[in-house]
Amino acid sequence: MHAEIETYQRQGFGTALELRAPVGLLIVDFVNGFADPAVFGGGNIPQAIDETVALLAAARERQWPVAHSRIVYADDGADHNIFSLKVPGMLTLKEDDPRSAIVPRLAPRPGELVVRKTVPSAFFGTSLAAWLSQRGVQTLVVAGAVTSGCVRASVVDAMSHGLRPLVVSDCVGDRAPDPHDANLFDMAQKYAAVMKRDDALAALDLACGAGA
Repeated sequence: MHAEIETYQRQGFGTALELRAPVGLLIVDFVNGFADPAVFGGGNIPQAIDETVALLAAARERQWPVAHSRIVYADDGADHNIFSLKVPGMLTLKEDDPRSAIVPRLAPRPGELVVRKTVPSAFFGTSLAAWLSQRGVQTLVVAGAVTSGCVRASVVDAMSHGLRPLVVSDCVGDRAPDPHDANLFDMAQKYAAVMKRDDALAALDLACGAGA
């Protein structure tokens, strides 16, 4: 692995990403179904939810714009797509199904955006990019599940929209450790800053002016 890291460094990957205000927070798919190992969960997702409680509280204290995403298919499955062909159980995530509801500990407050989607990225086919742009967001802090799937897809699209993604490594989770670790490494090399929660908050406070 050391030799592989040297290859990335030699080729210029992993350059530090400057964090700039204003800052926003995106919490990807921390819903009951992904918190439950018997449905779509497992691995370190419960721990990531635990860590995100404090991250969300910090974002609200700093008055960052906050967005949440959910996977929500039509009640009659009319929007069945390739994602649900690959993972048929996704079609069970309907508007009123408890499995599609955001976990109570991270429940949105008035003024926070809730994005409904049927594909991995929280940006694709949604109003998220415009909502963040309207609020001037430059650095997008990302938490959620799963690291190798909807989190990664959302991070790549965030970068493609000109945002500076900051993935909070202890606030994202996956149902298996290897995909989690590999995708954190890859996002850090190509698409995003990657930091633990406390380090991320300290870096953002510094970038925004202490406490701003």
